[in-house]
Amino acid sequence: MGIKEWLIPQDEEFFSLFETHAKTVVAASKILEKMMNKEIDAREAQKVIKDLEHDGDSITHQIFNALNRTFITPLDPLEISRLGAALDDVLDYIDDSAEKIVNYNIIDYDHAMIQFSSIIRRSAEEIEIGVKSIRNHTKLSECENCYIEVNRLENMADDLLSHATRHLFECKDPIRIIKFKDVYECLEISTDKCEDVVNILSYICIRHA
Repeated sequence: MGIKEWLIPQDEEFFSLFETHAKTVVAASKILEKMMNKEIDAREAQKVIKDLEHDGDSITHQIFNALNRTFITPLDPLEISRLGAALDDVLDYIDDSAEKIVNYNIIDYDHAMIQFSSIIRRSAEEIEIGVKSIRNHTKLSECENCYIEVNRLENMADDLLSHATRHLFECKDPIRIIKFKDVYECLEISTDKCEDVVNILSYICIRHA
């Protein structure tokens, strides 16, 4: 890398990495939703999600490597590191949810699990819109809209967790209760992590408006 490339902000590199990361999150969320709707075999879905999670780890590593070698960055280095890590957290919990379902040998996905997967997928799609908006400061209203929508979806997930857990405890099978409660909570944390991403995006948009 020449002195010019070292000194000039690598806008395209960081924004492209973020956008690729967001696409990976969307891809994993869609596989999870297909898994819950039995459009794809659970073990095959979990394997695909695991591969996507590894892709996310690689992208996060590339973001930190780029951060370490770039003298002037288009965003604050802390913003870059936090956003990269937050996107990776969403993938981690999607992967963890799929893994728990396979390991617990759950095959009778209930309405709550299907609803959670839909909320996660919709949140991921909003994240992708928000991530794209920070490349072009004239589209910051899109970032604000995605922040509002993801927060709304996260509130839906909170309500869903409360309702699903209450209904679950009506069951007389303690093993089912343990398994399903663990999966519900992992799925709900996925939506929390989506909210973390849009909170960071909102902060970036406010600072660079």
